[in-house]
Amino acid sequence: MTVEAELAFSVSDLAQMRFAVSPMWEVGPSLRLLRSGSGHPVHRPWAVQVRPRLAAAGLDRGRLAELVPPRGYVPDFLNPAPAGPAPTLEEEVARIEAASPAQVRRDLDRLGDEQGRLGPRTRALYADPRAGLARVTAEITAYWELALAPYWARMRAVLDADVFQRTRHVAEYGAARLFNDLHPSVSWGDNALRLAHRGRPLSRGAAGAGLVLIPSVFTGPGPFTRVTPPEPPQLAYPARGTGSLWQPRGASTGSRALAAVLGRSRTALLTELESPASTTELALRTGLSTGGVSQYLTALRDAGLVSAHRAGRSVLYARTSVAESLLAASREVDPRGAR
Repeated sequence: MTVEAELAFSVSDLAQMRFAVSPMWEVGPSLRLLRSGSGHPVHRPWAVQVRPRLAAAGLDRGRLAELVPPRGYVPDFLNPAPAGPAPTLEEEVARIEAASPAQVRRDLDRLGDEQGRLGPRTRALYADPRAGLARVTAEITAYWELALAPYWARMRAVLDADVFQRTRHVAEYGAARLFNDLHPSVSWGDNALRLAHRGRPLSRGAAGAGLVLIPSVFTGPGPFTRVTPPEPPQLAYPARGTGSLWQPRGASTGSRALAAVLGRSRTALLTELESPASTTELALRTGLSTGGVSQYLTALRDAGLVSAHRAGRSVLYARTSVAESLLAASREVDPRGAR
């Protein structure tokens, strides 16, 4: 059964409304997508790369997997209200570890009621929340490093662009335009935010003050909400631009100009890192020696152009936002350097 939830707003609530980018709001939805086995039309390129790593690490059947079921409720303690506009994963993990045993057990009671039972690892968490949370957050960190950190620069660009565009619309057209443009199931009227097709009612009396709006590339097709007073309610919604997130960007003709600065081999490696890859994979793709690739990647990492992420026994290298900007600028340059 679904209901239309209504969250009333006072002037104070509107004044406390804010946006935030949250790593944890990508962790749960992305893990659910990977475990579903579906070939998601937008996220298929990412899932094809990540799903084998997930299985090899056993993270598709661990503690975190038990807490993120194929559908339905995910424990609220996994998504603490972001303390600022862009908390790091480490900051959010620390908030999760600080969750009270009472909250953990309350959330797990609801999870068990909705799923029919708790898994063995989740029952151990219920029995000893303090020790169990440390194990859960260790898995969160491992999952992040394997599945999301190598892609975070690209994801973050989409999320930041969404926030920028929507905050500009607030300045130009007001909050009502913002709410009515978030998602077809979200609407604004009579000083209240309405959410259609919600499983539970929603009221300001059962929520904290204000509202945190969180764009997410993996939340979809509809928005998710979290209401745990005294924290402000959270509304995670599908970010604009997600549809083109994994589209290949291709090597640019300007790579010749870039090669004149970085060198041909380093430039070739940057263009090959359209998706994260290991040293061995890059050597096979480029024809460079493994030792040479390792040396060039070290130089690129020292320059802040690539980042390294542990994935089981391998290390995956990914372009940073600095490298993405550099390559984007090079696309505007022809082979002779003329604009």
